[in-house]
Parts: sequence; structure tokens; C-alpha cells
Amino acid sequence: MASLQWSDALSLDLPLMDDTHKEFVDLLAAVDAAPTDGLVAAWDALVAHTQAHFDREDAWMRQTRFASSNCHSMQHRVVLNVMGEVQKRCASGPDEPLLREMVIELGKWFPQHAQSMDAALALHLRRLGYDPQTGIVSAPHALPQALIEGCGGASCSDARATAEAA
Repeated sequence: MASLQWSDALSLDLPLMDDTHKEFVDLLAAVDAAPTDGLVAAWDALVAHTQAHFDREDAWMRQTRFASSNCHSMQHRVVLNVMGEVQKRCASGPDEPLLREMVIELGKWFPQHAQSMDAALALHLRRLGYDPQTGIVSAPHALPQALIEGCGGASCSDARATAEAA
């Protein structure tokens, strides 16, 4: 059984984000199920998807005044760096124990990331009337006056300070 399965708890009511997240879950399951001789190819597919997935979310954040240094984007960079290091380590052949452990760890990490940081981003995008397909903001008056430095969630001190000031 896969270490992570799609569920309604992961749905964020933003179809393009949800579809991308479903694909991540499916690709993670493919790595989990891959035989040793297909493990590196499955990992490479997951890394490529994750790069595009994070690039897309980071672009949405830039377009809607999340700062490039926010903790959401930083977490994307850290995860991609680790995934890339694993990819390099497996370039000459699979390190099966490492890849199997990465599936477990990503399966633990992803729900927390989706239900906190991505949920805050999805809420922000919905409030703006942001169309992820076109990049059009239908409620530009709702754009934040200043860059969002935290993750946009209630747990970040920047978000709390912004909420308290409002």
C-alpha cells in the first residue's frame, strides 16, 4: 500500500492545485511500487513533476505579492534540494533503502505542507479571484498592500502581525 493516498483532506478547492497534488501523490505511489530496476526512473519523474509543481506555485505567489523569501517558497527549495541530492546519489544506480525512506518521509511531509502552506495559498488566491490558468486577478483591490513575508498562514508571526494590525 502506498505511503500516501489522495483523500478529501488534501483537497484545497482550487482545481489546478488539487490536480497537481493528485499527480504528486500518484507519482510518489509509483516510486513506492517501483521494482528496483525502475526505481530511479520513477524517482526522476517525481523530481521533474515536483520542480514544475513548485515553480508554478512560486509563480502564483510572486504574481499575488507573496515575497520570494517567504517560508512557503523556502520549503519548496529545501525539499527540491534534498530530492536533487538523492537524484545525484542515485545517478549510477538506485540506492534502494534511501529511495524507499524518501517515499516514507515525503508521504509524511506532504499532507502537512498541503494542509497548511498550500491551504493558505489557495485561500489567498480564491480571495483575489486569481485564475491560476491565466494569471488574471479579478479582485485586484484585494491584493495585499505589502509583500506577504510569511507563509500566509495563521501560524506565521508575519501573518499574525498583519492580522493584528488590520
